[in-house]
Amino acid sequence: MAEEIKSSGQEKQNQGDVGGGDFSTILIGVGTLLDSTMAPLSKIVSQALDSLTVVAKQILEGVNSTLGNKN
Repeated sequence: MAEEIKSSGQEKQNQGDVGGGDFSTILIGVGTLLDSTMAPLSKIVSQALDSLTVVAKQILEGVNSTLGNKN
């Protein structure tokens, strides 16, 4: 009887270990997925901001030259 209790306790511990391992595997997978998704997105955002900076500079130069010609 004591052996049955010990073996059932060990089975429960083993099941908990498997569940913990599965959970950490899922977390690692989600982290990897987010990382692989965010890297290209950050590059796209960076390129878009660079383009907006160039456009804003051109607009300001155009406004400046327009106002400069009127004076």
